[in-house]
Amino acid sequence: MRKINNVFYKIFILILVIIFISSFSASYNSLNLDNLAFVVAVGIDKSTSNKLKVTFEFLAPSPSGESGAETKPVLNTVECSSITNGINLMNAYLGKKVNLSHCKLIIFSEELAKDGISDEVYSLINEVQVRPSANIVISKCNTKYYIESSIPSLESLIPRYYQIFPNTTEYTGYTCNATIGDFFNALACNSCAPYAILGGINTSDSTTQAQSTNESTVKSNESPITGSRVSQNIGLAVFKDEKLAGELNAIETICFLNIRKEVDTFLVSIPNPDKPDSKIDIYLTPNSKHKIDVSFVNGAPFIKIKLDFSGKVYSMSKNSQYLNQDTLNSISNSCNTYLESEFSSYLYKTSTVFESDINGFGVYALSKFSTSSEFNNYDWLNNYKNCTFDVDINTIIDSGFLLTQT
Repeated sequence: MRKINNVFYKIFILILVIIFISSFSASYNSLNLDNLAFVVAVGIDKSTSNKLKVTFEFLAPSPSGESGAETKPVLNTVECSSITNGINLMNAYLGKKVNLSHCKLIIFSEELAKDGISDEVYSLINEVQVRPSANIVISKCNTKYYIESSIPSLESLIPRYYQIFPNTTEYTGYTCNATIGDFFNALACNSCAPYAILGGINTSDSTTQAQSTNESTVKSNESPITGSRVSQNIGLAVFKDEKLAGELNAIETICFLNIRKEVDTFLVSIPNPDKPDSKIDIYLTPNSKHKIDVSFVNGAPFIKIKLDFSGKVYSMSKNSQYLNQDTLNSISNSCNTYLESEFSSYLYKTSTVFESDINGFGVYALSKFSTSSEFNNYDWLNNYKNCTFDVDINTIIDSGFLLTQT
């Protein structure tokens, strides 16, 4: 009897080993790294022969095989009726399974965005491999050209560059960290509107650059910057529902980020109170005293915004008297006037021109209604165009960082 039990035990163990090996082999065959093609960026354009033209950017293995070594980007484009079908066709073409788990950037062309991109965004969010943290860009040129032009000059790894550049929002305010997850949430939101990074390329058009002598008004495709990388990411793409409504330039993006409390420091050039034809560069830091209040006057939204900043004089000139308190007070007043004008202009642009509440003021308005049903019946997104704004700016300007008087 004991021998029989031993035989059955050995057979049982053998069966378990066979099942384990079979399962592992199947998993190995389908999920082996050699069988996967990792995507770092996806570009989606409007197609003339089909609905979409989708460009995938892959990274070919480095010749040395060393981790972290420079890798060469590989671009493949497919015309398809949907993103899902495009991925399936690309699987067949590559002989590998397209994997989007490392995709850092999703780019839509301006042309496609004007027609609406909700179907594409929903499809990407439904793709389990796509991370909600992937940034979304609206390109003013076709997306394949944008990707080809996005070769980093100070990074050896392209995914690293895609991951880093949105972080400049913290110290410039000229772009934003806009993710496809946030875009999807805004599409389904009844109190806010979607937005994306505005991308483009350096056109090297001297006429266009000459029109952008004021650095604060530049945006992608209009920047005076020249360098080894042609792509640019300055400004914001504003949506009304699923369709592109317009663009914000650098200073308008700064206003957007300050209201959302998503910028740490930023630089502005304000009129010099002593020399009207010149400007002073001020380095500003938002304080924690920002306040936003939404009320209703005769049924129309009234939004009051109070912003508080601390600043340092950044530009110096001969005979500057930046230790003189009267001089600093005069600069502070000039800064207040300048910022109030810029913020007011930005806010009315979003409401009357774009009719898009990208700052999410509807969240503040929601507390003024007894129930969510009342808020839904009010139809905030369609009433945002009737907003009136009151902007109050207070800045305290100190002398410069090192040179306090010349």
